[in-house]
Amino acid sequence: PSVPAWPLPLRAALGGSGRGAAGHVTPRGGAGVGAMSRRERGPEPGPGCAEVAAEDAEPESLDQCLSLLPWDRFSAWLHCVCVVGFDLELGQAVEVIYPPHSKLTDKEKTNICYLSFPDSNSGCLGDTQFCFRFRRSPGRKVSLCCFLDQLDRDLPVYLKKDSAYYYGYVYFRQVRDKSLKRGYFQKSLVLISKLPYVHLFRTVLKQIAPEYFEKSEAFLEAVCSDVDRWPPPVPGKVLQLPIMGVIMKLRIPTYRDKPGTTPIVQNMHQADAQISMALPTVHEVDLFRCFCPVFFHIQMLWELVLLGEPLIVMAPSPAESSETVLALVSCISPLKYCSDFRPYFTIHDSEFKEYTTRTQAPPSVILGVTNPFFAKTLQHWPHIIRIGDIKLPGEVPKQVKVKKLKNLKTLDSKPGVYTSYKPYLNKDEEIVKQLQKGVQQKRPTEAQSVILRRYFLELTESFIIPLERYVASLMPLQKCISPWKSPPQLRQFSQDDFMKTLEKAGPQLTSGLKGDWIGLYRHFLKSPNFDGWFRSRQKEMTQKLEALHLEALCNENLVFWSQKHTEVETVDLVLKLKNKLLQADREHLPVKTDTLKKLQTHINDIILALPDDLQDILLKTGT
Repeated sequence: PSVPAWPLPLRAALGGSGRGAAGHVTPRGGAGVGAMSRRERGPEPGPGCAEVAAEDAEPESLDQCLSLLPWDRFSAWLHCVCVVGFDLELGQAVEVIYPPHSKLTDKEKTNICYLSFPDSNSGCLGDTQFCFRFRRSPGRKVSLCCFLDQLDRDLPVYLKKDSAYYYGYVYFRQVRDKSLKRGYFQKSLVLISKLPYVHLFRTVLKQIAPEYFEKSEAFLEAVCSDVDRWPPPVPGKVLQLPIMGVIMKLRIPTYRDKPGTTPIVQNMHQADAQISMALPTVHEVDLFRCFCPVFFHIQMLWELVLLGEPLIVMAPSPAESSETVLALVSCISPLKYCSDFRPYFTIHDSEFKEYTTRTQAPPSVILGVTNPFFAKTLQHWPHIIRIGDIKLPGEVPKQVKVKKLKNLKTLDSKPGVYTSYKPYLNKDEEIVKQLQKGVQQKRPTEAQSVILRRYFLELTESFIIPLERYVASLMPLQKCISPWKSPPQLRQFSQDDFMKTLEKAGPQLTSGLKGDWIGLYRHFLKSPNFDGWFRSRQKEMTQKLEALHLEALCNENLVFWSQKHTEVETVDLVLKLKNKLLQADREHLPVKTDTLKKLQTHINDIILALPDDLQDILLKTGT
């Protein structure tokens, strides 16, 4: 199509800047692997916090940003804290919600009630910790300072919060108590949050739950007051979070971190008055411990998760099911798992019918279940992982074959993977030998997990780098960007063209694994994970083009242009430029502050060159 004449290009949105080698425009990295470690700087903050950037903001600025109302700091970390108890007449019921003003719909409360207790068959005596994930009710308003959105943009893609879901972090206690009619004390303390910081909230519950069960609501109020004093969850900074006399020291990762590296947070000096603990991670689970029951199938499971295949984890308790589901989702990191996943799922869940219907193919979702009923209900699912009690092996695990689905009758079936799936890639015997050797040498589970996490990372990077390379080539050349034309469009993604690049620049450059890589790519290109990854990259690259177009515009003498055109055209130009400024703010486009200031200066200079009556109108418009 022909390129529209000036001033139509101003209808295009605006963005930031960045140039790559060979004359190509380099997009900001994001959902991709290679790009994530090379990203430049994040986008500018939105209105109300215009000069606060997460990486270099002063603590005072951050504090001001979250000091608008009481509980703003609390809301940056948690939505609310619930206590779920068992009533002989009502069954499970939410007894306490704190802070009292926290809003939960009836449907959300019902989900929390059923997901906060293990199924009766689990027989969880004593204390149990696990987590669940459930859909938020639609139509909820999201309040809080825009600064929190800025923090979310600084996170790695796999840690960004999904506004459609809440996580529930549970500490459940069941002990014999003859003074109660039921004969047992059963209660759960539950933290509801949008943040996927599993390890952090697990640690918080370990600190507060035992004491809460011995004390009362006043203790819960004190806990929440502590959380309301926490600094904002700024990625990349070492944060100190006080909780009932203990200081937790931790660091939330950023997209700038090299994938696979975890900066060590040093513990504080013992001279400190308060006890302190350094958390090695905020979100990771013990990978090796979780994958032990299915030790020989880790590579096949990586393929199933990568391809977004429907997966069921059948476990004896919510602790095992939730940890295994979270381990599966994290095994394709730093790619984001884009489908739904439920660490613990029950027959009472509001999506039970939707996910278990036989009238259509099973959806792309990973479910963790413990109720024997599911063994019958979900027999038609193509891939089922059955795990027993997770114990660290004292000896080398024995080779276990993949089992046929027809052999899975009940939840009492033997542990293993039940599927007819044939992996695309040949088995990597090296990683199996390395981990087996670790078991023989009694290598710590943390070290085994590091080895396993590195293996998954290298496998994912080998897979995604050829895609990154091809998608980067869809960007137009730098010389194609002109201030007097609309920003050039990205070239279309062509599966055939991409496949042709694999012969010379495929995964064989970084991985020694043999197998049907082409088949794996063809399957992946139809998956929700590819769709989510490509949409994210496409958005970033489009913003980059718009950004460079705006930069080219700012480098032109727009005042000189306006003097050569009619007042009507000049007013049209001013209104369009103002809209671009508002759009940049609203959509958090990656624009340099200097570029925005320069554009504002251009607007002011053009307005001042116009007659007084027009100046008055234009200075009021669009502010």
